[in-house]
Amino acid sequence: MDIFSLLNMIGGLSLFLYGMSVMGDGLSKMAGGKLETILETLTKKRIFAVLLGAGVTAVIQSSSATTVMVVGFVNSGIMKLSQAVGIIMGANIGTTITSWMLSLTGIQGSTIWLRLLKPSSFSPILAAVGIIFLMTSKDESKKKDVGGILLGFAVLMFGMETMSGAVSGLADNPSFTQIMTAFRNPILGMIVGALLTAIIQSSSASVGILQALCATGAVHYSAALPIIMGQNIGTCVTSLISSIGASRNARRTAMIHLYFNLIGTILFMVGFYSINAFVDFTFLGQSANAAGIALVHSLFNIGATICLFPLSDGLVKLAELTIPGNNEKEAVEEMDVYIDERFLESPAFAMELCRAKAREMAELVQKSMELATEVLLNYTSDSVEEVARLESMVDKYEDVLGSYLVKLSSKNISVEDSRSMSVILHSISDFERISDHALDISKSAKEIHKRELSFSKPARREIVAINNAVMDICTLTVDVFCNDNNEKATHVEPLEEVIDTLTKQIKENHIKRLKKGKCSIEMGFILEDILTGLERVSDHCSNIALELITIYDNDYSTHGYYKNFSDEERVSFYTEYEKLLKNYPLRKKEIKKLEKAE
Repeated sequence: MDIFSLLNMIGGLSLFLYGMSVMGDGLSKMAGGKLETILETLTKKRIFAVLLGAGVTAVIQSSSATTVMVVGFVNSGIMKLSQAVGIIMGANIGTTITSWMLSLTGIQGSTIWLRLLKPSSFSPILAAVGIIFLMTSKDESKKKDVGGILLGFAVLMFGMETMSGAVSGLADNPSFTQIMTAFRNPILGMIVGALLTAIIQSSSASVGILQALCATGAVHYSAALPIIMGQNIGTCVTSLISSIGASRNARRTAMIHLYFNLIGTILFMVGFYSINAFVDFTFLGQSANAAGIALVHSLFNIGATICLFPLSDGLVKLAELTIPGNNEKEAVEEMDVYIDERFLESPAFAMELCRAKAREMAELVQKSMELATEVLLNYTSDSVEEVARLESMVDKYEDVLGSYLVKLSSKNISVEDSRSMSVILHSISDFERISDHALDISKSAKEIHKRELSFSKPARREIVAINNAVMDICTLTVDVFCNDNNEKATHVEPLEEVIDTLTKQIKENHIKRLKKGKCSIEMGFILEDILTGLERVSDHCSNIALELITIYDNDYSTHGYYKNFSDEERVSFYTEYEKLLKNYPLRKKEIKKLEKAE
């Protein structure tokens, strides 16, 4: 093997690893976070978890990526340790698909059909289609993702062919033959396989390199077998590294991955070589080929899963013994607000997690407003404390989401995810301010209770009316935000105008009662604070709805949105406003009239 063959080998390996990375990234992006969401939600039955783990890994072409994802799920509290076992087992099966694809390079034959099956025949076509898709598609479109997948696969196969061609001359090299003969020692072969996989952090890639070496004809099954076993152990390094600094259960997940491959390898090696001592498997002396490597890889991973599946709970207990501690005593609330940074490498799913957390935040804000408005009329100290607790939680959500989305913004995300990110970033500060106003309103209620003050009957009716209007706008805004309902968002602003009108009328009515001596000045100051808080809540709801409308309409001028209404739109707006205003009567006569109408 001369210097030029070595350079070809290095170039082929580089193209092979790059193609695998590009294809995997394209497949992950094409999935748009859907596969990860399925993993998260459909793992209650362990057998389904195995099937899902295999399916997802087969699609994204990386058991390491799947396992790291699972470590992140467990670390975030999304998934239980018992659910993770099945996915890890399935991931080991799913990763064998890559070796079968790479085995296509070993197809021999002169017929046109067999020649068409060789990657060297169809890869150029895929590369041409892929580059056309990439050059003609818009930014972040599905077509561009497909182009990346096709081009990545073509580069992967071209790299594989280049490696195979570069090492083919080693068949007659005595030194190389001597080295491969040394690997027939099971322990040495396993160590080499584990080290190679640990360095490149991909069992699929290391198996591919082994398949390329098979082109020399000097790699016998006696050497290939222990190397494959070691490769399965080496792939655990990625998940072990990803678990550093994570929660106990996340570290236990990485240990389950290690124990599964380690125990499976020991059982296979002991069983196989014990039988070989009596039977003497003749195929061990034969030259390995790419298809044979894929078959051994598949048989081992499927066999290990079948053997260890009934012992899944034992693997969990073994991991818990390795990393002891009472996980239940960990701060659950902190975990609820936590988003694992490992998911930043899967931007589509990371964005989906951010949406879920933003929805949780919105619902907490809605709950805090419900309690705050209720406590104005029916005071309880527990409700006031709960509003304070929710406000603290909402602050955490804003901090976590804000910092996480800033990091995610530097990643390659789709146009849809980019818009969604803008909506969330603009909205979380408004939601946080709403929770602040809810806390202020509950403090006003506490002050009324402490000073033994009370609303007059007219004032109480007015508070009921404006409370109803504010809760309606909060409910509508949360619904609009959680469901990305652009059309429904247009109904928020008319209701905000109603609340402005109600606030103005209530203040005027209060001044009239003050003049007549029916209300105290002290109570008037508190009422002023309450009305200001409620009005500002409606303003923040309006901001959220406007952000949604303008961002999805590609119009970032929220201040001028309603000023640009057409005459028809303006008439429609005020018609809705007048209709809504009648739903929140302030006077006793109006209430009775509304009750009769209902």
